[in-house]
Amino acid sequence: MKKLLLLLFTVIILIACEKKTQRYFAESTEIETLKTGIKAYETGDWDTWKGHFADTAKIFVNSIKPITAEKRLDDLKAMTSAMSTYGFNHDKEYVEMVLDKDDETWVYYWASHKGTFAANNKELLIPVHLAVRFDKGKIIEEHIYFDGTAMNQEFAAIAAAKAKAEAEKE
Repeated sequence: MKKLLLLLFTVIILIACEKKTQRYFAESTEIETLKTGIKAYETGDWDTWKGHFADTAKIFVNSIKPITAEKRLDDLKAMTSAMSTYGFNHDKEYVEMVLDKDDETWVYYWASHKGTFAANNKELLIPVHLAVRFDKGKIIEEHIYFDGTAMNQEFAAIAAAKAKAEAEKE
C-alpha cells in the first residue's frame, strides 16, 4: 500500500511539474517583423513593407473579402498621398504574439493612427486593430479593423470642395 501511495504521489508530482507550452509572448521575431512593417508604412518604404508578406497573403480590411498585398499597397499609397503626416501613436500601442489552439502564430496590434490631411490640415485620430498571421517568418493573413467613417467623410468633403473650386473657375 505504501508503495502504491508513493507511486501515486510521484505520478502527481511529475504531472504537476510538466512544463506547459508558452502561448503568449510580449517579444518575438514576428512582433519585430510587424513593427518593422509599421515603420516602413510610416516612412513610405513600400518595398520593405511589401517584403514582409508571402506571395499568397490574404489581407482583410474591415471585410470578409480578401485582397492581395499589391492591392493593399495601392490603397495605402493613395491614402497616404493625401496626408501631410501620418503614423501610429507608439506611446500607447499594445502588441502581443499568440500561439493559438491550432498552433498558428498570430500577432495582435492595437494603436491609434493619426493622420493630417494635406488639403485642409484636418487631423484625425482613429483606433486600429491588426490581427496578423505568420508562417515561416512571412505574413500570410492580415485582418485590419478600424472605423473609417470620419476619414471617408473627410475625403468626400475634400473632393466636393475641389469640384466646387473647379466649377467656379469655369
